[in-house]
Amino acid sequence: MAKQDADCITLDLFADERRVGRPKTNPLSREQQIRINKRNQLRRDKSSGLKRIELKLHHQLVQQLEELAQLNKLSRADVIENILQNYFNIQGNR
Repeated sequence: MAKQDADCITLDLFADERRVGRPKTNPLSREQQIRINKRNQLRRDKSSGLKRIELKLHHQLVQQLEELAQLNKLSRADVIENILQNYFNIQGNR
């Protein structure tokens, strides 16, 4: 029987081949790892006083935010946070 590259069912033929990609050092599946990492990130955010919000914006506004973020070398979240801080500082001075 000839070995074909597309034949991945016969594992003993591929036992000595090195696979490209992340080595499997964790017994959990990638999906489970991602879920745990997201949960841990949410806990870290909560402990540092961050609260997640979601908002929908028109495409043009998002494009403007992205351009402003690139110009200032910030993330969109940082730009939005700065805009809100400036707004509340201005409102507080009235």
